[in-house]
Amino acid sequence: MRDLESPRTSSQKYAPLDWSDYFDREDDIQIPDSDDVFHVYMAGTEGPVVFCLHGGGYCGLSFALAASKLKEKARIVAMDLRGHGKSATQNDVDLSIETLCGDVFSVLKTMYGDAPPAIVLVGHSMGGAVAVHIAAKKSFPSLAGLVVVDVVEGSAMASLIHMQKILSNRMQHFSTPEKAIEWSVKSGSLRNIDSARVSIPNTLKYDESKKCYTHRARLEETEQYWREWYEGLSEKFLSSPVPKILLLAGTDRLDRALTIGQMQGKFQMVVVRHTGHAIQEDVPDEFATLLLNFISHNRIGPHGIEIPGLRRPPQSKP
Repeated sequence: MRDLESPRTSSQKYAPLDWSDYFDREDDIQIPDSDDVFHVYMAGTEGPVVFCLHGGGYCGLSFALAASKLKEKARIVAMDLRGHGKSATQNDVDLSIETLCGDVFSVLKTMYGDAPPAIVLVGHSMGGAVAVHIAAKKSFPSLAGLVVVDVVEGSAMASLIHMQKILSNRMQHFSTPEKAIEWSVKSGSLRNIDSARVSIPNTLKYDESKKCYTHRARLEETEQYWREWYEGLSEKFLSSPVPKILLLAGTDRLDRALTIGQMQGKFQMVVVRHTGHAIQEDVPDEFATLLLNFISHNRIGPHGIEIPGLRRPPQSKP
């Protein structure tokens, strides 16, 4: 028997899935005194806020499948970063670390004002670098935890010389979103078809002149910022004063500072087997379980670190 998919079954297999099957709602966060609007997806009603930052070229829906499990015990917010997904900014290629950190601070401030709930910051790849820089600034008092997904300074810095080649070798144009989903799975960049069906369509834009879909994020135009994402990342990660966990897809990634830090018990590390770079997409249930265990183990509640036996006084306004 020939093992060939007919075009019909292939297009059904790679048909886009709607975000609303995983998140409860979406919103556009208009930053005051600017024209920047950041798109967020939200789920859950109680517990700390798990605030998710995706990697370069991905989008907030990268966390969709994990959100459907996380929302049982936490509130999830997944943001489309500048130049990605449905966010719209005055300069989509300014991916400097200061600008990206400023965007996240602005969204948190606009959403929660001066009394934010406990925030567990989760970042994948480029988003992981942003999360670490934010935590290291120590200027967000309600930050209660830091989760970094598959990014380590040493290997990230070493890979930068290959980045332009990797970007140029990607398939650039797709006749339909289904074709882009199929390519992302068959190329191995994502290993979970359902996650690709949710997240990939939002990483595309339609090119009217070429009558096809192409990548929304113009990463090849942002090379001037790449080094600053990762330089000094290990020390910044170790210096952030909150509980932290590093999730890795491979064991050969720890540099000297992190190896020493791990031996000293400064952070938790988990190597997640049988997954690619996008751990949260490839094994969303395992990813969600790791996050919920991290929150539980560190007793992170809706208002911060919960100390057993200590009753919080009711919040009374002066």
